[in-house]
Amino acid sequence: MSRPNPDFWRGRRVLMTGHTGFKGSWLTLMLTRLGASVTGLALPPEPGPALFRLLAPGLRLSHHEANLCDGGAVRHILDGARPSVVLHLAAQALVGRGYADPAGTFATNLTGTINVLEALRGLTGVEAAVMVTTDKVYRNEGVGRHFREDDPLGGTDPYSASKAACEIAIASWRTAFLCELPHIVSARAGNVIGGGDFAPSRLIPDVVRAAAGAPLVLRYPNATRPWQHVLDVLRGYLLVAEHAAAGTAPAAVNFAPSEGNAASVLEMVAGFSAAFGVKLHWTQVPAPAPEAPLLALDGGLASAALGWRPRLDGAGTIAQTAAWYAAWRRGGDMLDHSRRDIEAALS
Repeated sequence: MSRPNPDFWRGRRVLMTGHTGFKGSWLTLMLTRLGASVTGLALPPEPGPALFRLLAPGLRLSHHEANLCDGGAVRHILDGARPSVVLHLAAQALVGRGYADPAGTFATNLTGTINVLEALRGLTGVEAAVMVTTDKVYRNEGVGRHFREDDPLGGTDPYSASKAACEIAIASWRTAFLCELPHIVSARAGNVIGGGDFAPSRLIPDVVRAAAGAPLVLRYPNATRPWQHVLDVLRGYLLVAEHAAAGTAPAAVNFAPSEGNAASVLEMVAGFSAAFGVKLHWTQVPAPAPEAPLLALDGGLASAALGWRPRLDGAGTIAQTAAWYAAWRRGGDMLDHSRRDIEAALS
């Protein structure tokens, strides 16, 4: 199983968007562990519990708060950071919020991505850029086929459609401005879970809140998704950045759980009920719009091109995630706990 190369990351200047979010906070801590010099560009974390605030004492970075829709601010921060690697994670990533604010979702996801691409044009010293999208960029007719990177793009809900539009923009800039841009890869990951996600209307945070007594409401209890642990996916982002810097990365790559590790929403609820030692009761409410009952990715290219594969299977993903939240609920030292999880992921 390939792992990020510490010699590549030690002292390397990295510009990351979305460093205050769930995945961004974990990735900042991982890059800190690897010795990178990180500049972060993001909105402040959401009110309430936030992984970024829990990990902040251990994060080594230059922190900048800005809106991706402000192209001038994006360019100014990238120019000042002089990065050799850019990791673009910032997004409006909630399906429900996409329905409530479709224009804002497209602005953040599509215009924000274009602003990053424009800021990269002609910026000297950048070797690689990883643009994170989602598993939901594919045209999904619900038949359960594992999507490959060359499958048609689509997306019916505003979030999915905005991310598919990002993929089209990335491909356009990559072709139209080839001589002005570094090696650019789009990274498409399955449903990422792990400790420290507190977002509203997302399954695992809702399950954690239900274990503490809140009601658990499910939209599609029988929907099947490619769940995987956040640290497995972030390890993939770093590997693809290394390959992009060497000119050996594919243009787009899926990160998916091992074959047979997809699970339904109800199976995930049952797994976390057992891990927390509580019986979780749930109710179903109508979703704002239809969602595909089945979603699966083919991760073969990531394995063949990068040597990447997930370290944790489904049971291991649930166990490690549940252990993080259990420690948090006990008032544990979550920076220390998270550092130990990262050491295991990098070992």
